[in-house]
Amino acid sequence: MADPAPNAVARMLGLLGDEWTLLVVQQGLLGATRYGDFRERLPISNSVLTARLRSLTDEGLLERHSYQSNPPRSEYVVTDRGRSLWPVLLSIWEWERHWVPDHSDPLPDMRHRACAGDFSPLATCASCGEVATDKDVVAQWGPSGSWSRSIPAAATRRRSGSDSAAGLFPQTMSIMGNRWGFALLVAAFVGMSRFTDFQSQLGAPPGSIADRLSILAANGVFETSDSRYRLTEKGRALFPVLVTALEWAQRWYTAPEGPAVELIHTTCGGPFRLVLTCDQCSEPLRGGDVSALQKSL
Repeated sequence: MADPAPNAVARMLGLLGDEWTLLVVQQGLLGATRYGDFRERLPISNSVLTARLRSLTDEGLLERHSYQSNPPRSEYVVTDRGRSLWPVLLSIWEWERHWVPDHSDPLPDMRHRACAGDFSPLATCASCGEVATDKDVVAQWGPSGSWSRSIPAAATRRRSGSDSAAGLFPQTMSIMGNRWGFALLVAAFVGMSRFTDFQSQLGAPPGSIADRLSILAANGVFETSDSRYRLTEKGRALFPVLVTALEWAQRWYTAPEGPAVELIHTTCGGPFRLVLTCDQCSEPLRGGDVSALQKSL
């Protein structure tokens, strides 16, 4: 009997748990379309950029268009699937602004065109309209959910010192730009805290788990006590990033039997779907109304 197909969580971890994917999409949303645009904006080697553009095209986040035949030249345009990552990027932007003070250049404020205010996005429950945190939301496996189906099979490429992801989100890339790091964050949010549980449930090599746990702790996302690894306040603030990534994945990578993860908002008892709202006018945010990300979002 064949193994069950990877679910939406596995597809998300395999794709977004890579330090270059979000950065390439980010630059696409900021106007990069041609190979030279990406190469100029990112400290990325030719081979890695070529591979990422190919994988993002294969996954439907970018669409390749030929604009010259002799010699052949193509541009890469962000698709609806790629563009719909804007809530993830917006949540990362907010987290980096508040929790990572050592940016070489401070991140700009975000302007909500609908109310003309400089704003912060609020994670709000679509069912009841109340602001929610990770403490208000319970996650449970859905019909296609299990740890065995949620771990991507592909190995994450280890970066070299000369091939380091930078850009607007340096610490996010450090802690989430690896499938095991991303998976550890997901596991911690559902209550896992022991090394042995991380290793057995995720099926990762012990060395990989130890390496990523040390990075998460060094960045202040995890704290250790009693041989357990628990999320800090800084780590818990990543809640909107993880939920927007999960919702993106379950929108685009549906399973015939149903979702991989189901979220319940304990405050209202209804299913939890995260809506980002403006803290100035309380209206739901739309990508096209956020000037700090990109005018054309």
